[in-house]
Amino acid sequence: MIYSIIFAAGCFWGVQKHFDNLDGVVNTTVVYVDGTYDNPTYDDVLKYRHYSKDGFRNYAEGVKVVYDESKISTKELIESFWQMHNPTQKDGQGNDIGNNYRSGIFYTTKEQKEIALQTKRIYQKLLNKNGYPQIVTQIKPLDKFYDAEEYHQDYLIKNPNGYCPNHSTGVKFEDKYPNQSIAKIKPNKGKEIIVVEADGYCPYCEKFKKDVTNSYKGDLPLRFAKENELSNFKLKTKIKGTPTIFFIQDGIEQIAHIGYMERELFYKVLGEFKLGKDTLPYQIAFNQGTESMYCKKYDIFKNTPDGVFVDKLSGDILFDTKDRFNSKSGWLSFYKSVGDSTIELEDNSYGMKRIEVRARISGAHLGHVFDEGDHRRFCINANVLEFVKRDKIKNK
Repeated sequence: MIYSIIFAAGCFWGVQKHFDNLDGVVNTTVVYVDGTYDNPTYDDVLKYRHYSKDGFRNYAEGVKVVYDESKISTKELIESFWQMHNPTQKDGQGNDIGNNYRSGIFYTTKEQKEIALQTKRIYQKLLNKNGYPQIVTQIKPLDKFYDAEEYHQDYLIKNPNGYCPNHSTGVKFEDKYPNQSIAKIKPNKGKEIIVVEADGYCPYCEKFKKDVTNSYKGDLPLRFAKENELSNFKLKTKIKGTPTIFFIQDGIEQIAHIGYMERELFYKVLGEFKLGKDTLPYQIAFNQGTESMYCKKYDIFKNTPDGVFVDKLSGDILFDTKDRFNSKSGWLSFYKSVGDSTIELEDNSYGMKRIEVRARISGAHLGHVFDEGDHRRFCINANVLEFVKRDKIKNK
């Protein structure tokens, strides 16, 4: 059987995305629900979010969920509602404050009402055990509601640069597998990157993986975790949305970023974290600096055995010793880069016309390429590279 129900749990963008990704949900629509005036707009519900007057009630931002009970039970659906937000926060979720962000279940069947009340009693006991106050969620029969404006529908799909709000208490109904404890992730010694993901589907988490971490091959460990899986980390940044990216040393947060992170920004922050902003490698990579001729790193790399040179940040293979030659310029020289690992950009700085070479993945400045008649010379700063022997390439 196909049924419908409306849930209110804060800003309707994230709530819609939550229910969209449950098996058995047929479709969702963001709506304005449970108000007393006609034809509300988004401007209206924001205008009246702190307004109170007898006989007047502002609309809540809700999500109409149409579901197939043969694929997802009403109980599972309502339990997921309790778990995905904080039902003890009055007129708000997280930093979103106002009566339009209130929590509510607006049922269309007697069974939905009974399950809502039953699960509320159970969840209240679980919340109390974890130090939370009373649930303030409204449970009412569905009456008046209006579809929200088109630009609000599937908002997180239309606007992929952001984060998925994390307003859940972390308190869950009885685990279906009570004998299986949650795996805990403990800190590594040294530097590492931890990406905290949502318990459910988060489009920004998936986009961050696709655009950034799927191509990361650097030597700093990068791990993914849910918030409740972290153990013994010292974090000062509250995880109010996902993804949250932590740059950590010896279990202690050094840098954090909440929300989707463009690849260029990720590698700039990684450069600051791994290299240090005042170091020569960072200045070369992000401020187009240049090392001195015949520097120490050049002397180390000019005669390395068979292998490849990789990006100090992304770990991507950039140059091969087979293409290296001694140009007597004082900088590492190669006839070519590996595949499409680099990009070339026009550089007219200092009154010269040159072609700059950057790492494709990290965007780090590497040096310049020069046309020398019968061949090209990639003139590259050794300080932004790391060397890997040929027999170790498989790990890259």
